[in-house]
Amino acid sequence: MTSKQLFDKVSIRTSRMTTRAYSTSFSLGILCLNKEFRDPIYAIYGWVRFADEIVDTFHDYDKKTLLDRFTKETYQSIQEGISLNPILNSFQHTVNTYNIEKELTDTFLRSMEWDLSRKEYDEQGIKEYIVGSAEVVGLMTLRVFCKGNEEQYQQLKPAAMSLGSAFQKVNFLRDIKADFSMGRLYFPELANGGLTNENKQLIEDKIQQEFDEALTGIKQLPRGARFGVYVAYVYYLALFNKIKSAPFESVLEKRIRVRNRHKIRLLAYSYVKHQLNLL
Repeated sequence: MTSKQLFDKVSIRTSRMTTRAYSTSFSLGILCLNKEFRDPIYAIYGWVRFADEIVDTFHDYDKKTLLDRFTKETYQSIQEGISLNPILNSFQHTVNTYNIEKELTDTFLRSMEWDLSRKEYDEQGIKEYIVGSAEVVGLMTLRVFCKGNEEQYQQLKPAAMSLGSAFQKVNFLRDIKADFSMGRLYFPELANGGLTNENKQLIEDKIQQEFDEALTGIKQLPRGARFGVYVAYVYYLALFNKIKSAPFESVLEKRIRVRNRHKIRLLAYSYVKHQLNLL
């Protein structure tokens, strides 16, 4: 093992640790992928997570300076094929290995930059934001799953974008209290009067449509990727259903979660469906 290979090994361990620390659901989903896919997806998630933390949680620091530095070092690492930041080193390796186009990285970082200054979005604005913050992440992972098969990638691209959008909108509903506290309004439907049971229903109907569109694509994924993506889908669908069953007052007052023991049951359910080829 060369020194660079050892450093790459240390780097991906950092990406794994980051994913497991920040997201139980995604960690379990990644573990359900074939082994060849796990580390590249850890690398993508770790990079996304760090950027998101900069704009969402580092309130005592100059967020713009941090994000600008993170952006510059991201592009530099991709160009040079190395970074002393282990998260960026893992990400550049995945980008260069799977030929993830620069446009996807650009679009994601644009949405992160918007989070520093934009507080409200109209219908077109939120579509563009979600493309950057979530849909392109789904496309990055799809590049990994398709392993250079362009025809397969283009066929599954709409479903991957729908899944990313559905996940993001569920996150918006789950985190609506925290976003309100930062002055952020991601749903144009709430611009006049805030959240009500009526506009909550309108939002949920759109999310359900995206979940349905995503499931069609999940069923067509390569078998080595299908189970892991389906597990993440099932977890988020369970969270979404819990939010749907709660009155709008509860959504505004607390962050709704799915308990770990319920996640284990969902994992077992998904495994049985996968093994019986029922997905």
